[in-house]
Amino acid sequence: MNGIVVTGGAGFIGGNFVLHWLGQGLGPLVNLDKLTYAGNLQTLASVQDNPGYTFVHGDICDAELVAKVFAEHKPRAIVHFAAESHVDRSILGPEAFLKTNIDGTFTLLQAARNYMATLSEEDQKNFRFLAVSTDEVYGTLEPNDPAFSETTPYAPNSPYAASKAASDMLVRAWFHTYKLPVLTTNCSNNYGPYHFPEKLIPLMITHALAGKPLPIYGDGLQVRDWLYVIDHCKAIAAVLEKGTPGETYNVGGNNQRTNKEVVHTLCALLDELVPDSPYKPHAQLITSVKDRPGHDRRYAIDATKIEREIGWKPEETFETGLRKTVEWYLANKEWVEGVTSGSYQQWMSANYSHRTGAAAEKAGAVK
Repeated sequence: MNGIVVTGGAGFIGGNFVLHWLGQGLGPLVNLDKLTYAGNLQTLASVQDNPGYTFVHGDICDAELVAKVFAEHKPRAIVHFAAESHVDRSILGPEAFLKTNIDGTFTLLQAARNYMATLSEEDQKNFRFLAVSTDEVYGTLEPNDPAFSETTPYAPNSPYAASKAASDMLVRAWFHTYKLPVLTTNCSNNYGPYHFPEKLIPLMITHALAGKPLPIYGDGLQVRDWLYVIDHCKAIAAVLEKGTPGETYNVGGNNQRTNKEVVHTLCALLDELVPDSPYKPHAQLITSVKDRPGHDRRYAIDATKIEREIGWKPEETFETGLRKTVEWYLANKEWVEGVTSGSYQQWMSANYSHRTGAAAEKAGAVK
């Protein structure tokens, strides 16, 4: 067996993982990506000529293609990022989420199962299928509830979360029924470089720099646990190396913040880093828009298991990670301009034009 196959490696987390993996010299990597609106090969421009990197344009629901990729590249592991992941999009159009997140995972599991049967006994012992999931499968927490652990019952509240919960259950079943050596990670909200600007942090950065309204859903007191994406990539690599097949590992940043806190912190950073901005103070751009249906109130991750069993813990605080993120967006405005295409603007209008408030039409927010 050779390197690994990554699905969705042109997306936000997947792209950062590809850059991290190759940057650390961890072995050959094949990136299978459909290149939907959120997939961007510009993210991977620095590795496109790396002899250890191979890009395959294709859909994880294409069983014939997936089987061909496995047979040709003979990976020692599959790291499955590919997913539709934006809650608001799942509310407007859930079908794509069921197709990619459920059918796609099923197709990959079947292909991995068939592929593993062709391996030697020793290679079968070393093979892994790692599924990257989300904390949203656990539902929502009250202010004083303990954080999500690996034994928290699933209670998804959005079409996106439900599709990921179904994906997780398929992964679990293929371990127990077919003995496929799977690993599952459930992460909290990621942020960092190369993040598509429909999500909260990059959206607020790009809007603030353009002097556009900074929309916050409802009262803005929804709490999320923020995880710097490079920390997440390191966690995935560690679980792939040290994780026990059949186990789930929650990956969190130990950084619970309300959406309102996040946006105000961002505005203060932009005031500091862009002192000549005509829109300073940027907090004056903050506005409230109508909340979305079924908006979960609080997420929080208990990451003690992965620290205890794998030895991983986040290196970045929210303050250090957010500063790095803002600095990256300031230094990479061309990347942002390249991904905010006409189709993205059309979706923004479809999702936010019906919300109350004068700022809603060109607004956006996140899970």
